[in-house]
Amino acid sequence: MKLLTAAALMLASTGVLARPAPLVSIPSHDGFFDNIAAHCGKAYEGKVTVDNATGPSSFAGKKLVMHVRKCTDSELQVPFHVGDDASRTWIITKTGSGLSLKHDHRHKDGSDDVSTMYGGHTVDAGFANVQSFPADQYSKELFVSQGIPQSMGNTWQMYIYPEQFTYRLIRQGREFRVDFDLKKPITPPAAPWGYKD
Repeated sequence: MKLLTAAALMLASTGVLARPAPLVSIPSHDGFFDNIAAHCGKAYEGKVTVDNATGPSSFAGKKLVMHVRKCTDSELQVPFHVGDDASRTWIITKTGSGLSLKHDHRHKDGSDDVSTMYGGHTVDAGFANVQSFPADQYSKELFVSQGIPQSMGNTWQMYIYPEQFTYRLIRQGREFRVDFDLKKPITPPAAPWGYKD
């Protein structure tokens, strides 16, 4: 009888320990995440407002659309369509030590691009309207292996205000920025490559 009671107590206490650890966060990260999540299900058109790269741009003359497509308590999936190219999805995740931004790049058949899941992680509080994501170690090593070591200095920034969302890439000598008009929702596009409606 004592053995049975001890076993029951062990099982009961194990159940308490099996509870997942809480996902902690700070107000500025929560505010930023929530400001984007407030647009869940909506899509917006944007335009390139800064691009100091030399040579022709792959974005020139193409319709640019962001779609806040899927939202959970800890992850936002935001496809970025460039014309008919549906290869890009921004993934913003609460990590318990800040926010992560990853770029999920797929081919039309849904397979991973060789350059995928690069991005960065917040290193400070930022603001409810602005967060910066300096390149993480995985991204730095990926960029070196692809022969683009200059991208090791990448920092991605996102700004979310009532009337505008901005995606910005900066590094020494390079700036790229797209602004999206949040005042005018448009019909959401089909699912990005590798995802399902």
